[in-house]
Amino acid sequence: MQEKKRTNEKLPTVPMRGTVAFPHMMIHFDVARTMSVRAVEYAMLHDRKLFLTAQKDVFDEHPEQKNLYQIGVVAEIKQTLTQEDVTRILVEGCYRAKMKKMEKNGQILMAEVQRLPDNRREKIDEVEMRALMRALKDAYERYAGLFPRMPREVLISVLCQETPIRLYEEIVFNTMFDFKDKQMLLEENYLFKRMNLLYSILTKETLVLETEKEIHDQTQENIDRGQREYFLREQLKVISDQLREETGEEPLDDADSYAERIRALHLSEESETKLLKEANRLRQMPPSSQEAYVISSYLDTCLELPWNTMTEENLNLQEVQKKLDEDHYGLKKVKERILESLSVRVLNPELKGQILCLVGPPGVGKSSVAHSIADAISRKFVRVSLGGVRDEADIRGHRKTYIGAMPGRIIAALNQAGSRNPLILLDELDKMGNDYKGDPSAAMLEVLDVEQNHAFRDHYLELPFDLSQVMFIATANTLETIPAPLQDRMEIIELSSYTREEKFQIARRHLVKKQLERHGLKPSQCQIDDDVLYEMIDSYTRESGVRGLERTIGTVCRKAAKAIASEEKKRVHVQLKALHDYLGIPKYLPDPQSKQNTIGLVNGLAWTYVGGVLMPLEALVLDGKGNIEITGSLGSVMQESAKLAVSYTRSIAEEYDIPKDFYENKDLHIHAPEGAVPKDGPSAGVTMTTAVISALSGIPVRADVAMTGEITLHGKVMPIGGLREKSMAAYRAGIKTVIIPEGNKADLEEVDDIVKENVQFMPVQNLSEVLEIALEKPEKKRKQTSSKGKKKSSSASARLS
Repeated sequence: MQEKKRTNEKLPTVPMRGTVAFPHMMIHFDVARTMSVRAVEYAMLHDRKLFLTAQKDVFDEHPEQKNLYQIGVVAEIKQTLTQEDVTRILVEGCYRAKMKKMEKNGQILMAEVQRLPDNRREKIDEVEMRALMRALKDAYERYAGLFPRMPREVLISVLCQETPIRLYEEIVFNTMFDFKDKQMLLEENYLFKRMNLLYSILTKETLVLETEKEIHDQTQENIDRGQREYFLREQLKVISDQLREETGEEPLDDADSYAERIRALHLSEESETKLLKEANRLRQMPPSSQEAYVISSYLDTCLELPWNTMTEENLNLQEVQKKLDEDHYGLKKVKERILESLSVRVLNPELKGQILCLVGPPGVGKSSVAHSIADAISRKFVRVSLGGVRDEADIRGHRKTYIGAMPGRIIAALNQAGSRNPLILLDELDKMGNDYKGDPSAAMLEVLDVEQNHAFRDHYLELPFDLSQVMFIATANTLETIPAPLQDRMEIIELSSYTREEKFQIARRHLVKKQLERHGLKPSQCQIDDDVLYEMIDSYTRESGVRGLERTIGTVCRKAAKAIASEEKKRVHVQLKALHDYLGIPKYLPDPQSKQNTIGLVNGLAWTYVGGVLMPLEALVLDGKGNIEITGSLGSVMQESAKLAVSYTRSIAEEYDIPKDFYENKDLHIHAPEGAVPKDGPSAGVTMTTAVISALSGIPVRADVAMTGEITLHGKVMPIGGLREKSMAAYRAGIKTVIIPEGNKADLEEVDDIVKENVQFMPVQNLSEVLEIALEKPEKKRKQTSSKGKKKSSSASARLS
């Protein structure tokens, strides 16, 4: 069938600015130019048809034919609306047309146009078209995901199209392409080429949107965070000012507020100048900068310190004595030294800080003594734990230029106390270490030096702070790991381990009451007998302090609380015969000792970290070649004492009927029971010598005698340590006589009164006196001694009387 001959039409023309109309497309736009308004009016009077074509230059107010695209759309006016000088029209595209000629009829542009076919007959591969449709849908989906405010319904409408023409129209009608790209689509006659061109334009537009989004996101990330903080701070400042207006306060700038607080402290000229300089730097910096944050944190830390704040001391010595006696049993030397120190302060208030160091085993009350002192004299108490400190900066602080810098532990303790004259407990001073970061014990030298610490400089503060009013009390378990210069700056007070009687008194006066309260028991509900406490000390704990004893009492209290809470009993009375039910079998057995006079068996006394113990020593003579066998985990010093004992025995062999050649045909075996426990020290010298002489002479050793002392090669008895603990061990074992060196007579003042009442102490100067006391006296076992020996015996007898 032959195609109808196309005829030309003459239609009013409206040039379009930046807009391209398509067939079947509904479009509304405003008409303001006179020629366009007249064209619309003309069309309304006739057949409502207009020729719409795009201008090449959107700013051209009076376009001519050469300034217009030749391909456009014939559209039908559906609706018009006139408001003031603007006419809004709604049109629908009918078909494409080509402008042949344009003329101006008065004020109306008239164009002679020729209709163009919508499609030309073309051969389209169905597979290619389907693939192109899929590609278009995918491209449009990406485009819609990047295009802001794209309605979801439009995307669904595009993806649901099944025909090429409808898919093409839906995409073209709902995309924001440049008008030149749309004009290219309008001018293309073939559908497949039009869709290919549409895919190309859509892909290009998607790439532009992706790039635009990437630039936008990057710009958002690169927005200065400080700028946002600036706005927030400004808002906060406005809010703060408004709040101050409501309360009648004057709004102050941060730097001015700091300056006012600095001047109010009345610091030294150096310190005030330094802090005011930092406040002035803060004024010149943006509030949101990192440096401003560092300066404000520094000023806050400095101004929070107690530069001028001091607590009033209570130096009533009677009240201090009463408080210390209430909180702690015993510890006479410590209490006396503390009262002496406070007495000096009463007479001389200007005396600078005195530094005490309490040294003793764990659990003897070093830390609690410091706390009691602070309560007694009404000073603030702060504990600084030094155990495991390896960095000098922990003591002196970090430079404020470092990230996360802070003051050292001393300044932090003063800040915590809120006072310039607190009592600071330097706990576990001996546990400090050192590594590549420095030696913290070296930093403590200035802290504990009364001649220097009035101007202590922390690395963070960079200002001198007066520590001379601080009362420092240090604690340590041993002096071996504390450097000598540091020891020199402190007065060392040694706390020995508690004796059996002291543990009993502490338990009865303090621990039982404390554990009853902790477990919700009243004294009327749970009663613990005194002999039960003694049994706990002897058979269930083995320690220098009382922590284990307190835990043991707590175990009994828990079981009593269970019985009362479950209504099994209304009142619990803990007796010795029932202690096994509460605590199980005893963990420790009594110290081994000789119960009867025995040849070669001597009751020695030894010191351990848990107190004194009875340590029997045995000696046995065997036929042999003069070898000496020493067993029982004895250290090198005790082995040397054994050699001294043999040599001294050879020198007095004749006096005790000992064969002079015993060292050639007799072997000696010396043993200390509990062989798995290491033992060492010189104080077993007299014990070993007595055991060897008894074994070789056959004279038994008295079972009611214990001894301690170091010996020399000529038989002199030298002083030893730990007499207080050793004497308590003898008392606990029922020993009636204890031989001690003459040089330890002064130490008897420290021995408990109850021990001195029940034990007779025999000071001796040489081994002949020891043997006179310790060995039995059979009538024919010894020869007459020399006149020198008689003199020694008479002197020993004098001491016995």
